[in-house]
Amino acid sequence: MNSYFADLHIHIGQTNSKKAVKITASRTLTLENILVEASEHKGIDMVGIIDCHVPEIILTLQKLIDRGECEELKDGGVRFQNTTLILGSELEIYDEACKGPIHVLVFMPTLEKMRKLSSWLSTRLTNITLSSQRIYEKGKTLQQFVKEQEGLFIPAHIFTPHKSLYGSGVIHTLNEVFNADLIDAVELGLSSDTKMADQIAELHSYPFLTNSDAHSLPKIGREYQKLKMKEPSFIEFRKVLKNEDGRKIEANYGLNPYLGKYYETTCEKCGEKPESQQAHCEKCGSTRFTKGVSNRLIELANGRLNKQSRPPYIHQVPLQFIPGIGPKTLAKLKDLFGTEMNILHEVPKKELQKVVPERIAEYIAAAREGRLQVTSGGGGTYGKITGM
Repeated sequence: MNSYFADLHIHIGQTNSKKAVKITASRTLTLENILVEASEHKGIDMVGIIDCHVPEIILTLQKLIDRGECEELKDGGVRFQNTTLILGSELEIYDEACKGPIHVLVFMPTLEKMRKLSSWLSTRLTNITLSSQRIYEKGKTLQQFVKEQEGLFIPAHIFTPHKSLYGSGVIHTLNEVFNADLIDAVELGLSSDTKMADQIAELHSYPFLTNSDAHSLPKIGREYQKLKMKEPSFIEFRKVLKNEDGRKIEANYGLNPYLGKYYETTCEKCGEKPESQQAHCEKCGSTRFTKGVSNRLIELANGRLNKQSRPPYIHQVPLQFIPGIGPKTLAKLKDLFGTEMNILHEVPKKELQKVVPERIAEYIAAAREGRLQVTSGGGGTYGKITGM
């Protein structure tokens, strides 16, 4: 068995006919561009593209397969060069049992199964051509359909404010909205990590995933995991989530939660971070705050320790976050050392110093070793690296 890097939450910005898919995503995020970026520039072995329910995307994939540019694998997934695409869809649930909205990820093993999901969704969505749309169906009914198609069901960015399982502030336990036995894993999101999430007892039995939720090409791979499996395919990934036959998550690579956009509670009007719970912002007087993930977890934590061992959670810093690395410097690094995964994990510091100033090489080394100092983000604004 081998180790593979996987980022399983990537959006499509537009189709080949220039129709929007994820409205807030970059228009350069086409299906083909994502595959090229992941394979040739990022060095990511498996990607989950979560807008594959869109009919035009299904047609585009079929054309790529028919032309021989992609290959549908017998064990599930679609291979492009060195990268396997896992077919996914992000959906929004808001039923009578759920005061959501709650975003979830579903993955299908084959293109034919994705066609069936798309057809099933077409009578339950207002617009099947868009991403992250509200499904007019019970969450548990969606789970049941996904399982009938041998798919995977994963609540997305579970602590992010406004559109997640725990982020709305209304839901206190996943059993309120889902069948706990039909959940395959949970995705943590950019403002939390394993240690934070394991404060909640009902999550102890689920694998934790760390994905980018990329809305632009550079954001692909800002969070990812290393998976031990025979090959990058849907069936092998399912075995990873079950910790079956030696398959497993070897490590999670995610942002230091301080760098996430929603770590601290923040005034929605002026961006001030209150020192304690208060009704009014001391700076501008506003009464509207976006509750940070760190504060929400204080409400949810039940004090029970997780006795199961978790893969290491490594606070990864994407190259684009490192001071001094702009587009030209990044291009120079990739020209010499290949993919971003290689630069982040493999290239010795001495080799980096031959290409970039010593301070930048030291920043990359410090990022590998978790030695960077950061200020926390909140209210939709990322945290920042302040030094070493």
